[in-house]
Formats: sequence, C-alpha cells, structure tokens
Amino acid sequence: MRHRSAGKKLSRTREHRKAMFRNMVTALLEKGKIETTVAKAKVVRPIAEKLITLAKRNNLHAKKRAFSFITKPEVVKKLFEQIAPSFKDRPGGYTRIIRTHTRIGDASEMALLELVGSETPAPSPEKAKTDKKGKKTEPEKAQKAEAKK
Repeated sequence: MRHRSAGKKLSRTREHRKAMFRNMVTALLEKGKIETTVAKAKVVRPIAEKLITLAKRNNLHAKKRAFSFITKPEVVKKLFEQIAPSFKDRPGGYTRIIRTHTRIGDASEMALLELVGSETPAPSPEKAKTDKKGKKTEPEKAQKAEAKK
C-alpha cells in the first residue's frame, strides 16, 4: 500500500534522486534554463521555487540552507545577489515549464524549465531581399561591405 508516500520515484533510489535534483536545480540557477523530461521538470520546479523564496530572505540561515542543497558556491552567490533581488516583488511563480518535443530514443515528453525573467526576446526573422534569380539585392551587398570595414 502507498499510504502517505508522497513524491515521484522516477525509477531511482533515494540517494540518486536527491543527487539528481540537486544537480538539476544547480544547473537551472546557473544557466537560467534546462531541458529535461516533463516528469523531472514537475518535480524540480517546486524545489527551485522554494530555494528562490528562501534566498529572498537574505539572512545567514537562508544562505547556510542554500549552501547545503546547491552544489556550487558561485551559484549560491548568484542566487542571493542576482536572482532573488530580481524576484523581490513577485510572490511566487519564478519558473515555467514549456513542453518542447518528444525524445527520439524513448518517446519521452521533453520540456524546457526556465526562470521567468531569464528569457531573451528572439530576434525576428527578417527575410533577405532577393531578386527572382535568388541573388541578394544591392542594399544588402552594400550593408555587408560596410560591415567588413
């Protein structure tokens, strides 16, 4: 019977799960986004959000608790100096899960887990102006020549 046993096992032992979650949260805070399976993203998301909320307190006890979970000291420094202050007015919801594709090897649903403020706007794709034969037009050639100078 599974009475009062909460959490996903993800086919791993307790130690392996804990190490995996620590590494994934560290990577998320370090890089701003990670690509993983949807199941893992759903488990890691609340852990990361609790750490960011903890870092918003910015006291010694919060730093010690963050150091005990995050594997890299420079990531803890980044959490307290950059990430937590950027979310100071936000009462939660620091991360988002975006479903991307299915993995080829085992057809697992993949997702992008990212911090809300970390995304950069994608550049709008501008079509190159070409004539009927597919050659670039004169203004484009002039811009390329100026860029080389």
